[in-house]
Amino acid sequence: MGTIVISGTVVLVVLGFGNHVYWLAAVALLFLYVQYGRGSSSASSSGSGGGSSSAAAPQSYKAYRERRDMQAKWERRYRRERPLESRRQQRERSG
Repeated sequence: MGTIVISGTVVLVVLGFGNHVYWLAAVALLFLYVQYGRGSSSASSSGSGGGSSSAAAPQSYKAYRERRDMQAKWERRYRRERPLESRRQQRERSG
C-alpha cells in the first residue's frame, strides 16, 4: 500500500510542474495516507490493540469499554471480598 501511495505522489508531483493543482493533490494524498492508511494497517496487524487512527476508533472504544467494565467488575469484587481494606484505601484517598 505504501509503495502505491508513494508512486502516486511522485506522479502527481511530476504532473504538478504543469498544473499546480496536482501539487495540492499530492499533499492531500500524503496527508490522508499518514492519517488513515498507516494507522489502520498497523492496527489490523497488531490485533485488537486499539489503533490510533480515527478509522479504528470504534474498535478501540469498544476495547476501552470492555477493559473499563472488567476493571469495575474486579473493583466491586475486591470491595465485596475485602471490606476493611477497601475502606482503608478509601480513607487514604480522601485524606
